[in-house]
Amino acid sequence: MTSDLLRPTKTIYVWIFLPGATDPVVAGRVDLVGQLHQFTYGKSYLRNPDAIPIFLPELPLVEQIHVPAAPLQIAGCLRDGAPDFWGRRVIINRLTGAKGIAMDLDALDEMNYMLQSGSDRIGALDFQTSATEYVPRLAGEVALSTLVEAADLVERGVPLPLELDEAFRHGTSIGGARPKAQVTDGNRKMIAKFSASNDQHSVAKGEYIAMKIAQACGMNVAPVELRQVMGKDVLLIERFDRINTGQGWTRRAMVSALTILGLSELQGRYASYEDLATHLRKASITPSADLQELFARMCFNILVGNTDDHARNHAGFWTGEQLQLTPAYDIDPRPRASYEANQAMAVRGTDHRANLSLALNAAGGFGLDQRRAEKIILGQVEAIRDLFDEMARDVDLTPADHSAIRERAFLREFAFDGLTGRLAALRDATRSN
Repeated sequence: MTSDLLRPTKTIYVWIFLPGATDPVVAGRVDLVGQLHQFTYGKSYLRNPDAIPIFLPELPLVEQIHVPAAPLQIAGCLRDGAPDFWGRRVIINRLTGAKGIAMDLDALDEMNYMLQSGSDRIGALDFQTSATEYVPRLAGEVALSTLVEAADLVERGVPLPLELDEAFRHGTSIGGARPKAQVTDGNRKMIAKFSASNDQHSVAKGEYIAMKIAQACGMNVAPVELRQVMGKDVLLIERFDRINTGQGWTRRAMVSALTILGLSELQGRYASYEDLATHLRKASITPSADLQELFARMCFNILVGNTDDHARNHAGFWTGEQLQLTPAYDIDPRPRASYEANQAMAVRGTDHRANLSLALNAAGGFGLDQRRAEKIILGQVEAIRDLFDEMARDVDLTPADHSAIRERAFLREFAFDGLTGRLAALRDATRSN
């Protein structure tokens, strides 16, 4: 079976949950031609009065073969539905057992990863081998303790026993590199992020604190919970792309900022906040609100040391015609020993430095004057200074973790270099608290 899967799949079918629908319809198919994944809408979908383009301008709703624009080998909006590093690692573990941790993740082709990952993936798409029969790859409810155990085995490259394999499989379609899975809690679907064996501090607690403070600043942030399971920290993030109607779950279509910007995985380093703002100004349902929110997120990431703010950690809901920023869902403070730091997305022009003066120079591109931009930054600094210690006590942060997160991630001096006017005093004030 494994050797068969290692051979490229030539055709898969894309199914989509249309707005408000609890069951999917087939939208079209992907054919592998050479190295290119070409997409064609189905004729039945083109005749469907409720049909929407999977994403524009990438896949317009017309009868033609859509060839991805170079250097892309697959449309970004389709790639968004495929598993990332962690999901691929789980899949390789299942297919190769103990060899999984050492196996080249590129040994399996893109479409096989799509077919081997769970069906409850981010957004509104799923991938099938049939154009007529939809067979979801789902798993029953599983205790968090079981998922923690499974994540630990995958990290160590140990083959999962059948019961854990089935439990963990439906989480493989979630993006990101860290251990995670999906759980359902009543009327909510949650993403569970687990501790990793090489963590130098409590990453779950650090992200929980950052997300809660961001929410206190007035930013649009996904609800989070923190739990202890089998002696390990687990961060639960509520999914915002699922709605329980009572008769089933509807799915909200969404695309990553990488797709919005038209960039490939290898081009991700060229992504910038300013370019994303330009796209949202043109395509957002609520451009003014989205631009201010994006500016606030950029500044907050600088202030809390979230240098993992790459273009897959930003996303927009897709209505079929327009975009709207999703809630923030990945704010991960990263302690560092160096004085300077760089954001994953450029802050001003091609400059990635984690510096607020750069952010202020870019404020006009987000529709903000200097006074409004400064007010956002002042509010964030004040919230961090006022709330961090209280939240650290609430989550029982150890002295070592407190030092790592507060002193080496939050409010680092470099962020304030070059500030003038009423912000000039922030650099010294933040270190005296």
